[in-house]
Amino acid sequence: MTKILITEFINQDSLNDLNNIFETKFNEKLWEKNEELTEIIKDYDGLIVRNKTQVSEHILSNAKNLKFIGRLGVGLDNIDTEFCKTKNIHVQPATGMNADSVAEYVVSSSMSLIKKIPILHNGTVKGNWPRTTIKSAEINGKCIGVVGFGTIGRKVAEYSLKNGLNVLAYDPYIKELGDNEKDYRLSSLEDIFQNADIVSLHLPLTEETKNLINKSSFSKMQKHPIIINTSRGSVVNENDLIEAYNQNLISGFALDVFENEPITNDLYEKIKPDMNCILTPHISGVTTESNIRVSNFIVKKTIEFFK
Repeated sequence: MTKILITEFINQDSLNDLNNIFETKFNEKLWEKNEELTEIIKDYDGLIVRNKTQVSEHILSNAKNLKFIGRLGVGLDNIDTEFCKTKNIHVQPATGMNADSVAEYVVSSSMSLIKKIPILHNGTVKGNWPRTTIKSAEINGKCIGVVGFGTIGRKVAEYSLKNGLNVLAYDPYIKELGDNEKDYRLSSLEDIFQNADIVSLHLPLTEETKNLINKSSFSKMQKHPIIINTSRGSVVNENDLIEAYNQNLISGFALDVFENEPITNDLYEKIKPDMNCILTPHISGVTTESNIRVSNFIVKKTIEFFK
């Protein structure tokens, strides 16, 4: 019987569907046990992971029977996809299945930060009652620059437009927008830095995108924008981000992803209670609804592949 290994959390109903067809082993903490995973992977035909399991060449070299890897999410930087090609292992991401969740996170964070809700909350719970001392604004009529215009970036643009934002889109691999995207404007990165009130990042982590948003980038941002990163932590240089905030080059930031996860003291100690910022533990794409969609999609693709 085909054997499937699952190393991180998955929707229970989807797991039941797998159990009805395959011999499965489910251990949502197995990603922490690299030696055990390296040892037992040789017995499995399929592997299902999220972003914490590091599917390295070392592990894959021991995966004698592995033919399929299902990724319960979108990014593939935790999977050595090039080595998978040499071993003819099919890698299947859950493209688009969590796009609505991420788009809601981006728009809600934008609203919170433009309205200075983190600062107002902190002042209120301290008893300061900062009703007139802290100025907030409206999101309607502001400009969002969407950096990376794939499935999630497009969904963010759609949600943003519905909430009264003007949309600039940047993607080096897109030369023109579709007929149904005429409400957006394809822009350069420099154009976004100069004109966006909000910069939302939706990029894979590659050699080209690592530290793409850095000290030089912040110095070009004309409108003191809000920075929102839901893609990969290392796309933004975190030290430069904090420095840019402290120098008033940006007016706030929301980080759902970090260079090190969980975050380390080096970053945490730089975050002050009175900052206009939101930090969340890589959950922008993980909601009850998206978990069901992602899990069902990967289970469906697993069944189709092995049929």
